[in-house]
Amino acid sequence: MKKHALSLALTGLLLSSSLCFAANDESLVRPLQDQWAQIKYKQDAKQQADAYHALADLAAKLAESHPNLAEPLIWHGIAVSSEAGAKGGLGALSLAKQAKLLFEQAIQIDGTALDGSAYTSLATLYAKVPGWPLGFGDKAKADELFKKALALNPNGIDSHFLYADVLADQGKTAEAISHLEAAQKAAPRPGREVADAGRKLEIEALLKKLKP
Repeated sequence: MKKHALSLALTGLLLSSSLCFAANDESLVRPLQDQWAQIKYKQDAKQQADAYHALADLAAKLAESHPNLAEPLIWHGIAVSSEAGAKGGLGALSLAKQAKLLFEQAIQIDGTALDGSAYTSLATLYAKVPGWPLGFGDKAKADELFKKALALNPNGIDSHFLYADVLADQGKTAEAISHLEAAQKAAPRPGREVADAGRKLEIEALLKKLKP
């Protein structure tokens, strides 16, 4: 499907979600979740930055139409930060800063939304972005935010995996393995089979790298 047609299709899905699932804030963002998983785990790496950019535009529209909800802001931030990761380099720093503001806004509205996903995503940014003077990266802040995320969602596959990835980068192998094993035990998420399958492959790959 061409990008223009894809954007139109997703817009239709988002509009229908707004009408049908107004009482269920996670269902409201399900089309964004589904498309993000397709981009990350199914799409060619060379096309991902543009696809994430298109997804971010859709998430922004959803957030604008639901200004009192944290969920669309969280997925707007995830799309923007994913675009930053796909682009890489210092040119992605402005996107990371934009995502940081979106996650902070979401936390102000409801830090518990989507099982504390804003804390997990913000923690990942603090861990991965360069520190001063280039960026806002802060390993201690990242650790604090990951612990908040895990307090809200102690059995989450994403929170455990992303924390493990950061710990592995810091050479904290035993702690990283512990979180990876916790991630492996996470319950399946209904409707998020593509994301779960992709994340499990990432968990297995990192475990293989860390275990002798």
